[in-house]
Amino acid sequence: MIAKEQLLKAIEELPQNASIEDAMEKLFLIYKVDRGIQQADSGNKISQDEAKKRMGKWLK
Repeated sequence: MIAKEQLLKAIEELPQNASIEDAMEKLFLIYKVDRGIQQADSGNKISQDEAKKRMGKWLK
């Protein structure tokens, strides 16, 4: 799905009483997920063990 189609679909799925802030949050989430997929596809990723190790530092 191209970006414009993703954006239109995301906006259409918002409830009628959604605020501009709600829309921005949803669009930002789509952007972050898409960016993460692109990074993973290009080989820029870490192992699950490394992720657990890094998260362990945050949880202390």
